[in-house]
Amino acid sequence: FFIFSNANLIISVPGYVPSYLEKDEPCVVCGDKATGYHYRCITCEGCKGFFRRTIQKNLHPAYSCKYDSCCIIDKITRNQCQLCRFKKCISVGMAMDLVLDDSKRVAKRRLIEENRERKKKEEMVKTLHNRPEPTVSEWELIRMVTEAHRHTNAQGPHWKQKRKFLVRGVKKTTTTSPEDIGQSPAPTSDNDKVDLEAFSEFTKIITPAITRVVDFAKKLPMFSELPCEDQIILLKGGCMEIMSLRAAVRYDPESETLTLSGEMAVSREQLKNGGLGVVSDAIFDLGKSLSQFNLDDSEVALLQAVLLMSSDRSGLTCVEKIEKCQEMYLLAFEHYINHRKHNISHFWPKLLMKVTNLRMIGACHASRFLHMKVECPTELFPPLFLEVFEDQEV
Repeated sequence: FFIFSNANLIISVPGYVPSYLEKDEPCVVCGDKATGYHYRCITCEGCKGFFRRTIQKNLHPAYSCKYDSCCIIDKITRNQCQLCRFKKCISVGMAMDLVLDDSKRVAKRRLIEENRERKKKEEMVKTLHNRPEPTVSEWELIRMVTEAHRHTNAQGPHWKQKRKFLVRGVKKTTTTSPEDIGQSPAPTSDNDKVDLEAFSEFTKIITPAITRVVDFAKKLPMFSELPCEDQIILLKGGCMEIMSLRAAVRYDPESETLTLSGEMAVSREQLKNGGLGVVSDAIFDLGKSLSQFNLDDSEVALLQAVLLMSSDRSGLTCVEKIEKCQEMYLLAFEHYINHRKHNISHFWPKLLMKVTNLRMIGACHASRFLHMKVECPTELFPPLFLEVFEDQEV
């Protein structure tokens, strides 16, 4: 057939011809170039379409011939006599019973589509089963990282039973039920003001939370082999990201709270007014999203290790070594995901996007920290909090 190019020149584009046909094999009805087997005969597209329409619309009883049914049917004359063309189709062996009516054609199309979907699912399952799982050395790495997380994760799996809800006025913490959670104090005229009472409550848990992140890092394979200066840079850069992840995986949809440091359950507004501002929204949104992933301890631990070993932190000296460390964690992580066989499609790339989200939370918090320094009295800041978050690049 022919198409027009942009230069208004006619260009011939060859149609699809099955490999079983001889080159330039003729249509058995009219002699035109055949395109394949149609209704049990080798025919061209024109004769295939003519035969199909004739049967589907039951047109042949109305066909007639002016020349006593003696017409010669070829490429030129085929459109001049429908009756003789139809008779030629029958005489060469085209099968009327193979032409489907509308309902059968729809059913066939549906069946083809169902088969295609089934094959696609089978291929997906086959691909999932064929994906590499952790090697012996990777299983050992995963075990060590998981243990590091479990030994430094406050309250462990019992956080829901042990958490205390931050209530209105934040002067006390009680073990009230989720339904009793008060709202944060009424906003001031300046919505960006820090609620000093809430901020003071948060600072009580920040030092142990930071300490646990440091302990986690020290237990990681390869981290202790880095120069002390690089360890400090990685901890300063990754501390907020890891603490945010630890809070996000303890999001409770029922009470719409995050549990900080394994003990203090807070609402979005309480966290926002307590100093984090817009960072609060990002952490809560991450928590909501992660709740669908059903991450286990090993996956949370490996995510933390990947965040910590970020070779793009400013001022690092052993960039290449840190990069290789992160690659080892990522590879073990990917193979572990293959082993877990999650039901979420594209689970691995979606999970990696959460690393990007956490990096953004870290950068946003660095900017927010400057605002807290202006709003809050210096004596409210624990020394370790200042040591980790001061002098960060914004």
